[in-house]
Amino acid sequence: MEIADGQVLMTARAVGWHDLNAIRVARQLRRQIPGPLVAEPVGDAEDAELGTLRRPDVVVVPETAFPGESVDPREILLAVEVVSVSNPDNDYVAKSRDYPRMGIEHYLIIDPRDGTCLHQWEPGPHGYANRVHYKFGDVFMIGDWAIDSGAFEVYPREADR
Repeated sequence: MEIADGQVLMTARAVGWHDLNAIRVARQLRRQIPGPLVAEPVGDAEDAELGTLRRPDVVVVPETAFPGESVDPREILLAVEVVSVSNPDNDYVAKSRDYPRMGIEHYLIIDPRDGTCLHQWEPGPHGYANRVHYKFGDVFMIGDWAIDSGAFEVYPREADR
């Protein structure tokens, strides 16, 4: 469940290829981030002032962000979303609007539908000031962390699912 614009959004739990890509990016980040930071699927990011509750696939946060039921989004250094086949606008439109308003510094979208990534940063009230597109196979930096997008898998064609 997520909450945005005063509406409760029921989201299906993604599995399979989606989860594999989330696991792979989290694994890469864990090898690079210094303690006391963690890269995990931690649950809810809630901004009570905005009335927004989101659930990123992976976040990088200080360990001190735990063990609450939700994470203060201003503590999230990086939110990662893996695009689902059924609802790509949730990541590209809704969360690209909500995450900067919530103060999340970096937002990475991994899109296995077409083998691309989008890194957005410098949040403001009207969105992220910067964005760069990559294709699977590129190695790129988010702050001090290198992301090897060659580790990500493209979704199988519809006929292969």
